[in-house]
Amino acid sequence: MASSTSFFLLTVLLALIASGAIASDPSPLQDFCVADKDSHVIVNGLPCKDVKDVKVDDFFLAAELDKPRDTTMSKVKSNVTLINVMKLAGLNTLGISMARIDYAPQGQNAPHTHPRATEILTVLEGSLYVGFVTSNPDNNFFSKMLNKGDVFVFPQGLIHFQFNPSYDKPAVAIAALSSQNPGAITISNALFGSKPLIADDVLAKAFQVDKEVVDWLQAQFWEDNHN
Repeated sequence: MASSTSFFLLTVLLALIASGAIASDPSPLQDFCVADKDSHVIVNGLPCKDVKDVKVDDFFLAAELDKPRDTTMSKVKSNVTLINVMKLAGLNTLGISMARIDYAPQGQNAPHTHPRATEILTVLEGSLYVGFVTSNPDNNFFSKMLNKGDVFVFPQGLIHFQFNPSYDKPAVAIAALSSQNPGAITISNALFGSKPLIADDVLAKAFQVDKEVVDWLQAQFWEDNHN
């Protein structure tokens, strides 16, 4: 009886360890696994190219991240240039991606979350006011003013933002993310710009406002500042 109980506990422990291990991007089991975007095989991620077909350009992208991006077309006055596995096939299974983020004066990367990645951000130009909120029930708010050269970490899955407080100077940041495909859920877009729309009764009760306020918000154009 004791041995069967021990076996059961060991099985549960191994299951918990395994579930934790697959909660993020899987570790590579070979030198690389360049994404085969033409494959029809369905896997969690992207299948590998045959090693014989891999070229050096699979690991290269002329991204021109040294050049400023246009922030004038965005209502939030920012532009996120994401380099993930869909743009750079060599990132497949390596658990990393990056982004350049341009902020106009008073521009922001609106509150959002990355469901599959932790983010580490460094300011290249200007200053940024940044912050994140912890999960329920505490919802603690951590915020900081960053200057050129400063670094800040946003834990995986937590709602966070960046804001350029300057009225006359742009800001630029580079972010690294711990997934080849971190995903981004912009809170306002998801709640008020979903397709189809969430029932206004639901959102009115959630935000404790009149349905007319929800209807007005849902009538706005909720754009994506990720490119």
